[in-house]
Amino acid sequence: MKEVLSTQQIAQFIRDGYVRIDQAFSRETAEAAVNILWKDLPVDRHDPSTWTQPVIRLGMYSQAPFIEAANSTMLQAAFDQLAGVGRWAPCRAMGTFPVRFPAPGEPNDTGWHVDVSFPGDDPTDYFQWRSNIRSKGRALLMLFLFSDTGEQDAPTRILAGSHQDVARVLAPAGDEGLSLMELATQIPGFPARSEVLATGAAGTVYLCHPFLVHAAQPHHGSHPRFLAQPPLFFRGAPEVDAESPVGQAIQLALRK
Repeated sequence: MKEVLSTQQIAQFIRDGYVRIDQAFSRETAEAAVNILWKDLPVDRHDPSTWTQPVIRLGMYSQAPFIEAANSTMLQAAFDQLAGVGRWAPCRAMGTFPVRFPAPGEPNDTGWHVDVSFPGDDPTDYFQWRSNIRSKGRALLMLFLFSDTGEQDAPTRILAGSHQDVARVLAPAGDEGLSLMELATQIPGFPARSEVLATGAAGTVYLCHPFLVHAAQPHHGSHPRFLAQPPLFFRGAPEVDAESPVGQAIQLALRK
């Protein structure tokens, strides 16, 4: 498969923990997906006075537009480059959609965090889910923009380079790793990092290191923001390939 990420983009991913891909899937595909999502929202698409909640979460979606978005030729080539050829599984569903509205009130989910990837003692308690230095259960964190997202439209906030800080606190924890809450308590002590906003046109995708620290924010624009944040899972292999850019980023962090 043809490579789509340049040497400079790979270097950026290793250093900053993310790379942005424009037109990763078509605007037509994005619009078809959003039309499906609107039907499941308990608000009137054409009446902003009904948009009274700052965020409404919708479940998993596996209809054709979502699968097409997640499996474009461009993205598959990028997965090979970042996670390793043959080491990732195609996405068969698009994860939860936190649809954000320009509504009064503050959302309660805007804290800095790392997406954890395997269950703790109680699989039903997400706060006990964990991450470990081998990135068990997750090859990439991905941000799929299904609507045009400017700086006022609640773009996800990214702390560039924070995946290195997370790797350094995960290493002593070994295979057991740390829970979502244990990681969250470490973040305030991390070095200062540049904040990047995950903006872009519909069809943009941010491919991120699984350890990248990120956060939601309130919506100050005029139109709802549609974004999905599915993981890229490993295919069979339980941990990251040390030779891939994901693994190289971890190794670099631990050498510093």
